[in-house]
This record gives sequence, structure tokens and C-alpha cells, in this order.
Amino acid sequence: MGDQIRHGLDLARAAWGRRKWLAIFIFVLPLAALLGSVPFLPDIYKASAVVLVERQQVPEEFVRSTVTSGLETRLRTISQEILSRSRLEALIDRLGLYPDLRHRVPPEVVVERLRRDIEVEFKGVDAQVRGGAIVAFKIGYVGSDPRVVAKVANTLAGYFLEENTRVREREASGTAAFLRRQLGDVKQRLAAQEQRRSAFKSRYLGETPQHMESNLSILERLNTQLRLNNENQNRAMERRDLLARRLDEAESSAGVALAAPSPTGAPGVAPAAETPAARLHRLRQELAELRTRYKESYPDVVQMRSRIATVEQQVRQEQQLRQANAARTDDNDAKAPVADAKAPLAAPPNPQVAKLKESIGDIEVELSTLKAEERRLREDLGVYQRRVENTPYREQEFQELSRDYDTTSELYRTLLKRYEEAQLAETLEQRQKGEQFRILEPALPPAEPFAPKRLWLVVVGVALSAGIAVGALVVAEQLDGSFHSADELRAFTTTPVVANIPPMITAAEASRRRWRLALVAVSIFIGAALLGGVSHRVAAGNEHLVWLLVRGRV
Repeated sequence: MGDQIRHGLDLARAAWGRRKWLAIFIFVLPLAALLGSVPFLPDIYKASAVVLVERQQVPEEFVRSTVTSGLETRLRTISQEILSRSRLEALIDRLGLYPDLRHRVPPEVVVERLRRDIEVEFKGVDAQVRGGAIVAFKIGYVGSDPRVVAKVANTLAGYFLEENTRVREREASGTAAFLRRQLGDVKQRLAAQEQRRSAFKSRYLGETPQHMESNLSILERLNTQLRLNNENQNRAMERRDLLARRLDEAESSAGVALAAPSPTGAPGVAPAAETPAARLHRLRQELAELRTRYKESYPDVVQMRSRIATVEQQVRQEQQLRQANAARTDDNDAKAPVADAKAPLAAPPNPQVAKLKESIGDIEVELSTLKAEERRLREDLGVYQRRVENTPYREQEFQELSRDYDTTSELYRTLLKRYEEAQLAETLEQRQKGEQFRILEPALPPAEPFAPKRLWLVVVGVALSAGIAVGALVVAEQLDGSFHSADELRAFTTTPVVANIPPMITAAEASRRRWRLALVAVSIFIGAALLGGVSHRVAAGNEHLVWLLVRGRV
């Protein structure tokens, strides 16, 4: 193992002796370019402002925010708004950024350059503490002037604060306006349904389900009144029949007295035929007998009621005629007080007959009143009976109206509650009591440049130059097909080596070698100087090269 290491070192020393100028040349050129550019690269400064996210100051149990977008989503939206072309152009004009670049490239390129120089970094906390939520974010800006980068970073942070407040107020106001419009539409629909319900109740008054119990009570009361009316009519007809019989008896007694023979032997009055009152009494007795055997709708019963009505009409006409005759008789008696001696004397009025007739007239009036009341009761019964029968149909129709009305009313109450909550949330945002941004650490002018990292570039450049030189030496050795020692020749062929003659350098050869060495040294110096000058020319003030070297940005 040690022999192999020594053999490798011998080969390396031999290769270095043969190729040292090539390796030096390859090493010096990149190193010269590095040394000619790195010290002259422009300094780039970076300033950052830290913005703290303050949670809602009023507990959410009392006022729930209507801003539903997540913080990260809202931050990205705000970032897009702030990094828009119009906002960045206004910022460039306001702070006078990139004065040299603005004269050489179009405005779109300048805006894109500013957009690339702005950095937004979100900061979270431990996931076990608050779910990894964003509690702060950093806004950074890089540029060549430390004061300008600090000013730009603070301005951008102010933009974030203003835009966040405006976005939250807009979302809260938009939610409240949306709920207000929806509430107005539902209120109009609810008023229309309420009007239809009122019109339905007015149109079918008394037929709705809530009147069912009262209608049944009224029906029961009307049936009771009708039953009492029929009983009163029956009692009144019984009294009238009784009085009619008494009247017939009284009139019969008066007729017998008038038919007795006179002292002069004049013939008496023939017995009277059946009077209408007696006939009416007889017919009522027959009707009562028929009712015990048949219903009211039986034809004989119906015919008997019709005959009784006709006889009742005759009795009333006869009573009216008698009253008229009695009035005329009284007038004639007053005009002719001295009667003809030969004329027969009129029978004196019977007080009992007059009283009976008067009582019968009162009963007739009572019957007429009861019959009118019966007709009214039957009409009312028909009305309320129809109401009770129509109640199921009206109930179904009313349920359909009520179902829509209840649904709309519940929706209205829900929207009203949400609208009131949205108004509170809007007031919360307007008074800036909701989630707000606050600048925790304003940006300060940096004392040290952010880039380039010169020491790091020099170390990397030296290592890279050395690696390139070694690689070039190895490649040159691999491409060289000549033998440099007897051992290499013996390893290559089986022909025995007779002798190893060392090189013999003459004075002229030594002189040529010295001139060639001097020429190589001068060439290396001139190449290094030229490459260093070109590198200096390229690197001086070239910020693009800085970003290319540091972060691969253009």
C-alpha cells in the first residue's frame, strides 16, 4: 500500500514537472477574472419590515366576523393587489426608483424588476400552540441604496396595512349589503303571502279551521233554538185550537138563542152549518192523528197542512169581515138612534166571544213571529252547516298558504338575525376592532450589504481555479502518447531496453528554454491582466451579475 502511494506521488511530481506551466496558466486565468471582478461588484442592500397580525379584539362569542377568507389567502390576494402594475408604477414614480434603468428599458421591464426585488415571507408559530397559523410576515426589498431600500420596505408595509383594512371593510360591507337585499326580497314575498292569507280569511270568513269550534257551537245553539221554536209553535197552535173550540161553542150558543121562535110566531133561524173555526179545529185534530202515524214528508200529511193553511186564511178573512161589519153597525146606530119598530132588534155583542177572538188574534200574531223566526233559524243553520262542511277544504287550502308563509317567515327571521350580525361585524371592521395588521419592526437602513459575499466568492473561485488546473493537467497527460521513462517503455513492450540515455542540454538549448519560459510567463501575465480588466469592466456596477452569482437571478 505504501509503495503504491509513493508511486502515485512520483507520477504526480513527474507530471507537475512536465505540465507545471500549463497548470499555472489554467489556474491563473480564472483567478485573475475572479480577482478582477469580485472586489468591484456593486453592493446590494436588503431591508425588511415585520408586520404583526393582531387577532380580533372583541371575542367571537359576542361578534362573529363576516370576513370568511383565510389569512394566508387574503395575504396572497393583497400581495397581488400591491404588486399590480399600477401600484408599482406609482411607487416607482413616488420614490424615484431605478433612475438609470428607466431611461434604457420599457416601463414593463422596470415594473418586473421591482416585482422581483420585493420579497414577502410568512411566519408561523408552533403547530401545537396555535395550529401553525400565520402570526406575522416580513416584507423585504433589495437595492443599491440602504436608505431607499428601507423606505421602500416601510412603504410596502404601509400598503399592506391599508389594503388589509380596505379588503376587510369591503367584505364586511358586501356581506351586509347582500343580506340587506335578500332581506328586502324576502320581506316583500312575506308581505305578499300575508296579503294572500288575509284575503283568504276575508273571502272564506267563518270557514277556516280556527272557526270550526265556534261554528259547531253556533250550530248546536241554533238547533236548540229551532227545537224551542217548534215547541213554542206547537203550544201556540194547541192554545189556538182550544180557543177556537171555545169560540165555536160560544158562537153556537149565541146562534141557538137567535133561532128560538118569537112570540109572534115568526119562524126561527135554521141551525148554522160547520163554521170555518170548527172546521179548522177538526182538520188540526186529523193532522195530529196523521203525524202519530206518518212522517212530515208523507203526502197525506203535506195535503192536510195545505188544507189547514187554506182554512186558516178563511178564518182570518171572516174575522176581518166581522170586525168591518161591527164598525159599520156602530156608525149606523150613531146616525139613526130611533130604529124602525118593525125591524128586529140586533143581538147584543157577547163579551166572551170578543175576548176569545182577541186571544186567537194574539196567538196568530205569535205564530207568525215564530214562523218568521223559524225561517231565519233554518237559513242560519244552512249557512253554518255549509261552513262546517267546507272547513276541511278550506283547511287544506289554508295549510298550503300557511306552509309557504311559515317557510318564508322562518327564512325572514334567519336572514334578519344574520343581517344584524353582519351589521355588527361591519361596525367592528369600521372601528378597526377586527383582525388588523401592525408594523412590529419597521425597516432600518442596513449597515452591511446583503450581497455579494466576497469572501465566499474568493474561496469558491480559488477552489474552482485549482480544480480546473488539475483537470487540465490530467487531461494533458492522458492525451500525451510519448514515453517519459524506461519503466513506461518496459511496461508498454516486451522488447528489452538496452540503455537509458539522459537528455543532453547544450547552451543554446538552455537559452531557448529560458526565452520560452519568459515568453510563457509574459503570456500568462498579459492574459491574466486582460482577463482581469475585462472582468472588472463587466462587474463594475453590474447588479444582474451579483444576483446571478448569489441566487441565480437575472
